[in-house]
Amino acid sequence: MSPARLSLPKDKIRILLLEGVSDSAVERLADAGYGNIKRESKALEGAALIKAVKGVHVLGIRSRTQVSAEVLEAADRLFAIGCFCIGTNQVALEEAAMRGVPVFNAPFSNTRSVAELTLGEIVMLMRGIFPKSNAAHRGEWDKSAANSWELRGKTLGIVGYGNIGSQLSVLAEAFGMRVLYWDRTGKLPHGNAQPMASLHALLAASDAVTLHVPETPETMNMFGRAEIAAMKPGAVLVNNARGTILDLDALAQALRDGHVLGAAVDVFPVEPARNGEAFVSPLQGLPNVILTPHIGGSTGEAQWRIGEEVSRKLIEYSDTGATFGAVNFPQVELPARPSGARTLHVHRNVPGVLRQVDEAFARRGLNISAQFLQTFGQVGYVVIDSDNARDQAEDLLAELRAIEGTIRARLVYERR
Repeated sequence: MSPARLSLPKDKIRILLLEGVSDSAVERLADAGYGNIKRESKALEGAALIKAVKGVHVLGIRSRTQVSAEVLEAADRLFAIGCFCIGTNQVALEEAAMRGVPVFNAPFSNTRSVAELTLGEIVMLMRGIFPKSNAAHRGEWDKSAANSWELRGKTLGIVGYGNIGSQLSVLAEAFGMRVLYWDRTGKLPHGNAQPMASLHALLAASDAVTLHVPETPETMNMFGRAEIAAMKPGAVLVNNARGTILDLDALAQALRDGHVLGAAVDVFPVEPARNGEAFVSPLQGLPNVILTPHIGGSTGEAQWRIGEEVSRKLIEYSDTGATFGAVNFPQVELPARPSGARTLHVHRNVPGVLRQVDEAFARRGLNISAQFLQTFGQVGYVVIDSDNARDQAEDLLAELRAIEGTIRARLVYERR
C-alpha cells in the first residue's frame, strides 16, 4: 500500500486519556502511529476538564469523567470519544452525535470479571464468611454451621440473561447449581439453564438471585419492596449491575427482618466521585452484607482487554472511518483500499444531502468507486471512496462543509 496523504498527520492528532486508562491502550495507539498522547491518572471535572479538552482530537475516559454538552462545546477539535468501560451514560451522547463525535465503549471485555465476582460472592454469602471473618479479626471464635450452605443443588435465579448473565449461568452449573433466568427479551439458554415466564416466578424458586440488567428507563427501580418480598425466604441477593435498579432501603429492611439471608452490592444510586470521599449506604453495618466500591470489572485482565478493544475502535475510526461499535452513531464499516481517496461526511438526517455530496464529486470529475450511507436518529454518515482529488481536495472539502445540514467533513486518506 503506497504512502497516504492524511488530512491530519497522526503525530498531530492529540489524544487525552484520563482516569488511568490501561497501558494496553497506549501501546496499541503507539503501534498504530499515534504518539501525541497525554495521560492523567485521575478524572477531571469542571473548569479543569473544559481547559484540558481544548485542541484535543480524541478523548479517552472511564466512568467518572462527565462529558457534558458544555465540555463538548469546549472541545473544539474533538472527533471521537472512547469510554474505557461498559457504560456511556457519563457522556452527553446525543449532543456528541450532533457534533459528529462517535462514542465507543467496551461492552463485553469485563464480562468474565463480573461473572466470577458474582459467583464468589454467592459462595461467601451462603456460607456467612464475612461475619465469621470479621468476628475472627475481633478475636472471637464462631465455629457454626447455622445458615451455612453449599451451592451444589441450590437454585440460582439470574435476572437479565445477557453477556454476563449467560456466562454466570455456565459457571454456576459447574458448581452443581440449577439455573433459572428471566429476561425481557427471549434468550436462548446456555447449558441446562431454564427460562422463566415471569420475574416473580423466578424469585419464588431461587436460593440466590443476581441482577444483570442495563440501566434504562424500564429497569430503573425495577427491584423494589414487592420484588424483594417475592423472593424465597432465606435467599441471598447480588447486584453487580447498576445502582438505580435496586431499592436499598427495602433491601436493608428485608435483611433486618431476616427475609433475605445476605446481600452483595457493588453499585449504588449515588457513588463518591473520587477515592477518599465519604460513602454512605443504608446497608452499612448489617451482617452478611458485602459492599464493594464498583469494582465488578476492575481486574487487570479486564482493564487490559478494555484498553485493547476501545483503542482498536478509535484507531479504526481515525484510520478508515469505521464506526462499528459506536453507541451514538450510524454503524459503517468498510475495508481500507490500496489506492484512491476516502472522504467522510456527517450530516443531519434530512433529504437531499447525499445528492449534493455526489454532485460535488461529479463537478470535479472524481469517480466514486464505493459509497456507504447509514443513518442513526438525526445523524447521517456517508463514507465515500473516490479517485484522488489531488489539488482539488481542499476545495472539495470546503464545498462539502458548505452543504446545508453538514456537521463534519474529513479527508481520511489519499493513496497513490
